[in-house]
Amino acid sequence: MTSPRIEIDLAKIEYNTRALVTLLSGRGIDVTGVTKATLGSPEVAKAMIAGGVSRLGDSRLENLEALRHAGIQTPLTLLRSPTPDQAERAVACASLSQVSELDVVKALSAAAGRRGVIHGLVLMVELGDLREGVMPGDVLDVGHRISLTPHVTLAGLGTNLACRAGVVPSAGNMGELSALATLIKARLGLQLPLVSGGNSANLAWALAAPAGRINDLRLGESILLGCDPLTRIPLSGLYTDAFTLVVPVIESLAKPTAPRGATGEAAFGIPTQTGERGTIIQTLAAIGRQDVDPDGLAPPQGVSVLAASSDHLVLETQHRLAPGTEIRFGLDYSALLRAMTSPFVTTTFATTTRQPAFPASSPSIGSLPSAPPFANRTPAAL
Repeated sequence: MTSPRIEIDLAKIEYNTRALVTLLSGRGIDVTGVTKATLGSPEVAKAMIAGGVSRLGDSRLENLEALRHAGIQTPLTLLRSPTPDQAERAVACASLSQVSELDVVKALSAAAGRRGVIHGLVLMVELGDLREGVMPGDVLDVGHRISLTPHVTLAGLGTNLACRAGVVPSAGNMGELSALATLIKARLGLQLPLVSGGNSANLAWALAAPAGRINDLRLGESILLGCDPLTRIPLSGLYTDAFTLVVPVIESLAKPTAPRGATGEAAFGIPTQTGERGTIIQTLAAIGRQDVDPDGLAPPQGVSVLAASSDHLVLETQHRLAPGTEIRFGLDYSALLRAMTSPFVTTTFATTTRQPAFPASSPSIGSLPSAPPFANRTPAAL
């Protein structure tokens, strides 16, 4: 089988989706399944749909177009604002676009008019993380201007936290978003159908505080990797091993641990020196920084990641491995995102995992159902 490759267990993705959808439905919150970390994989999208998401979201038009080309009819949200020259494509494939600039609104309006449709807009609000969104004091004015623009409708408000500055979703900032939605209704007479509170980092808030007007979360990492992005701690009852990176060995030889000769900067800056430890088995795997974030790999027991260059992953192993031996790694979000977008890493899909029975009743608030034994993120064997 070709490697390097990512093996994707679609049944585990479907299970994680269903668990989170069921949990959040008890709080009056729908789930937008985010496919961007998987390059808009239609197979992953279908697993999320089977798990009960209300819509799908992606930040790249190319990924949304791929989903439509694959025959997916579920409503799609463009999570990153398009540029004005992308408006035609956005209107053609997405039901909703997240926006913050009126020039983009005008371009989407013109594109929607040419197609004879009404395009939904989610106005993004800046609530502290300093990425996208208008300032709270400008929400009424921008919302009013959108309401006067033909061929588009203000379908909702949204915000994004914990992506740039790591700002934690809280009762305070989520309450502010709810209050702004209420203000728009009171001042502009607009009943917003969608108030999107954020991403997987919102789960702790969603289980601890009243949801207010918030009725949507955009979940990617928690579904795909079964962890909380704020802490990277596994979420109880979810699978963390739906994705496995499989990489072949190309060299495995005894070598010293300290370099020989004068040193300067390496290909990616000044390398970390671990000190002289004598001779070890140094094993090279056929993948590098061009394809994956090496800091986001979880190697199997008995294997350590020492370094990485563009095309080589440098490992320490307990014994020599024959060229062609495959090593299996767990991935964090950064490693998954880069590997899935590398043209040199193939993907394979499995649907054979037997899903544990899901409780007929909704799980209690504050905990996920007792589901599969939590899979160790570190692969047990090569």
